Amino acid sequence: MSQTFLNWSLLALTAVSLFACSTSSSDTTGTGTATGRIVRIDTKNGTIRFKLYEKETPVTTGNFIGLVDRGFYNGLTFHRVEPGFVVQGGDPKGDGTGGSGKNIPLEVVPGLKHDGPGVVAMARSSDPNSASCQFYITMGPAPHLDGGYAVFGRVIEGQEVVNKIVRGDKMDKVTIEGAASPSAASGSDAGQSDVAGTTK
Repeated sequence: MSQTFLNWSLLALTAVSLFACSTSSSDTTGTGTATGRIVRIDTKNGTIRFKLYEKETPVTTGNFIGLVDRGFYNGLTFHRVEPGFVVQGGDPKGDGTGGSGKNIPLEVVPGLKHDGPGVVAMARSSDPNSASCQFYITMGPAPHLDGGYAVFGRVIEGQEVVNKIVRGDKMDKVTIEGAASPSAASGSDAGQSDVAGTTK
């Protein structure tokens, strides 16, 4: 079945407003204190690194790590770029309709929100349990997506690289690194300073 990720109908309904666009209490700010592993995405414009919320979103991060470990994302493109909103990639077809052959259930954690640039979440079709391999990175706050999409990471390095992505740019290589350092995982200080960028 063809999947149109980030549900175009939802985007259409929110376009006017957008463009006129077990968790402890310390993990409920969106920046969190997760000490999960780091995903590294190498691109022609530089490197993007984001920490995973492995404890909070084990199903989503487990699926993502499995795909990275088998080299699934290497060479795939960012097929969708909406300035000030999101960049989206991870589709083997490169047109927003592809998947990995496996879907995962929607895994929403109330404290993990689309509260600024650098939020990493799974794209999906209108079916809440249709996420597979496509993911997006926010370029600004997108609170209308809260509760509807699984946030599973946050950029800790390279938001400026995210902001330079144009449609068709490739993920040359995607790898998993060790756990986030205490400073990278300490919450709003690291998260907000490392993901500063242009917002709408």
